[in-house]
Amino acid sequence: MTAITQFEVKAADGSTASLDAHAGKVLLIVNTASKCGFTPQYTGLEALHRGYSERGFEVLGFPCNQFGAQEPGDAAEIANFCSLTYDVTFPVFAKIDVNGPTADPLFERLKSEAPGLLGSKAIKWNFTKFLIDREGNVVARYAPTTKPEEIRKDIEKLL
Repeated sequence: MTAITQFEVKAADGSTASLDAHAGKVLLIVNTASKCGFTPQYTGLEALHRGYSERGFEVLGFPCNQFGAQEPGDAAEIANFCSLTYDVTFPVFAKIDVNGPTADPLFERLKSEAPGLLGSKAIKWNFTKFLIDREGNVVARYAPTTKPEEIRKDIEKLL
């Protein structure tokens, strides 16, 4: 099966980006939103990113507007918000869909390899998180209510 890092995604500027640039790293892939009750998790995500980046860990953010229209801005507005409000330094890609017929292939794969509660594949809300090992395998899925700091032990096991 193809590693997650073999997927191509859209960068914030609309260009195609290969996740191969993140190969060999432990990744936390998150669908994000700027106007969500869970938006303050950007602080915890950035803390994880900065705290473990030297050991080969990265957070990858994928804005999504499918849940309560909580990510209405364009790429520039999203980048500005993330930078100015939460001092985000991890990569934030182009806005995508994570559910339905236009769901991004990366998220289709993540959902199939790490279903949610009772085997459900649909993402329920913003800030669903997927932990990926250094070989590009999906290790775990975390609910939006799971705070980034609660994932530390799982990340440390993979580093």
